[in-house]
Amino acid sequence: MRFPLLMLHIAGGMFGMLSGTVALIFRKGSPVHILAGRVFVAAMLTLGVSASWLAILKNDPNNFGGGIMTFYLIMTAWLTARRKDGETSRFDWAALVIPLVLGILTWKNGIDAFLGGTGEKYGVPTGMHLFLGSVLLLAAVGDIRMLLNGGVSGAKRLGRHLWRMCFGLFIASGSFFFGGGNRPLRLLSSLGIARFLPSAFFTMGVYIVLTVLPLVLLVFWALRVRFAKRAGRMVVKQPAAGLAR
Repeated sequence: MRFPLLMLHIAGGMFGMLSGTVALIFRKGSPVHILAGRVFVAAMLTLGVSASWLAILKNDPNNFGGGIMTFYLIMTAWLTARRKDGETSRFDWAALVIPLVLGILTWKNGIDAFLGGTGEKYGVPTGMHLFLGSVLLLAAVGDIRMLLNGGVSGAKRLGRHLWRMCFGLFIASGSFFFGGGNRPLRLLSSLGIARFLPSAFFTMGVYIVLTVLPLVLLVFWALRVRFAKRAGRMVVKQPAAGLAR
């Protein structure tokens, strides 16, 4: 059972990273962006489910939580884009449990790693546990605010969609480049491509850049949405001032 699941997991990860990159490059709302986004959502949901299933078979709690976190982020990001402004559902109340529980457990793992003396738990350093736990708890806060306000709209809805998609891509890229055993080299070697690439490509520095890139794009789009929102307010205020005169 593990081998078919592993192949499905690898396929989901590869299609997810490729389609996610395309979706980030092309203009938001364009046909290419929409198509790439749909492929990305399907691939990442497959990635998350297969990761959690494999983790159960391997008795790996860390990857089980990572798979659930990926599924939650991508699903809620997709729902945010699909819905109208100010729209919620009962699913949002149920989904809120995921970041709350996972966030608390991930923070606990970070504290255990710090107090344990090794600085790691399940092979993950203290800082990464605390970082992911904080992101999950912040996501829970965002969900609570959305539910209490009756949904999100405008720039807030776009921002919620973008950061969850980008962070899901960050999880996939981090798992691929730092999953152990030099996965990029092994994969490209099996495809017969690695021999045509310089050895400098398979270095820690390149892996770090490719892993962090989704977070950089996340910050870029967050700032762009915020400034676009402010510019929109200025545009609205100018005609009003003109009419007042």
